[in-house]
Amino acid sequence: MTQRSSRPRSAGYEAAPNIALVKYWGMRDERLVLPNNSSLSMTVSRLRTRTWVRFDPSLPSDRLWLNDRPAEPGPLQGVVDFLNLVREEAGISLFAEVRSLNNFPTASGLASSASGFAALAGAASAAAGLHLSPRELSRLARRGSGSASRSIFGGFVEWQAGHRTDGQDSYARPVLSPDHWPDLRDVVVLVADAPEKSVRSARAMQDTVRTSPYYAERLRTVPGRLAAIRSALRTRSSDRFLDLLIEECDDFRRVCETTVPSLDYLTTTSRAVLAAVLDLNREARHPIAGYTHDAGAHVHVFTFHRHVPIVRARLQRIPGVADTRVLSPGPAARPIRRGAA
Repeated sequence: MTQRSSRPRSAGYEAAPNIALVKYWGMRDERLVLPNNSSLSMTVSRLRTRTWVRFDPSLPSDRLWLNDRPAEPGPLQGVVDFLNLVREEAGISLFAEVRSLNNFPTASGLASSASGFAALAGAASAAAGLHLSPRELSRLARRGSGSASRSIFGGFVEWQAGHRTDGQDSYARPVLSPDHWPDLRDVVVLVADAPEKSVRSARAMQDTVRTSPYYAERLRTVPGRLAAIRSALRTRSSDRFLDLLIEECDDFRRVCETTVPSLDYLTTTSRAVLAAVLDLNREARHPIAGYTHDAGAHVHVFTFHRHVPIVRARLQRIPGVADTRVLSPGPAARPIRRGAA
């Protein structure tokens, strides 16, 4: 049950992005952000969003600073709509100043909206005097961005699609801790000149629901694949996990690219990365790497600590690869102080 404090204040929160190992793509209720299928993700280390919220009676409207710059109207409106949910729950009417910083590229397929709204949910609710449980925070974060529900938790996380029309049973829950598979690594391949998304994922996925001839088939097969990947994670079955990861990513990409108009998030460099992973596995004669990507050009290549040098060296030779970052399973969202480093 939500608890309230009598006095609004300032608060800060940080959250990490997550990479979906099994994607959600399509909503049964756009207003409440209720997905058509459950999803499974890994919260990552090193990347983070830090957000501070201050409710102030002197403010004439809500303000948003994103990476030390005034936000464009689109992102600002998304934050205003989210703050309205918090204000309604807390029973306050004050406007807020929001300052948010990412230490990674924004709106390019690295789940900045996931970490952004998870951090905003934590900071805004605390600043408004609410004391939310992690499950309640997950439900709240979902209203800003579906994948943000998963970034409340660390390690491996499942977002349950739920069945209720009010969305109360649609929230994320931790499945495995960050230290469950100590040598698992996510080599994030940052593609040079990766374009920002011209169509928000929330709108793009509904286009897929309406127009892709493969979408119904995907909905039938996703639950089984999610269960299989969850099992492979639990048992640390590396070959099975990497094969399933590629299978799920290819299936997700197929429904995107058969959407009308087509959703082609990858660049020539991105596709060369996917091909290099398959080449590495053929050369090794068993899977040593697996790829996935979200709605953007950057690619996540999963492998294991012992294989990172050979995988990273191969990927860095691809023309158009700007950088690679090696990530591990990361922590849950948490409160921070304004001056925290």
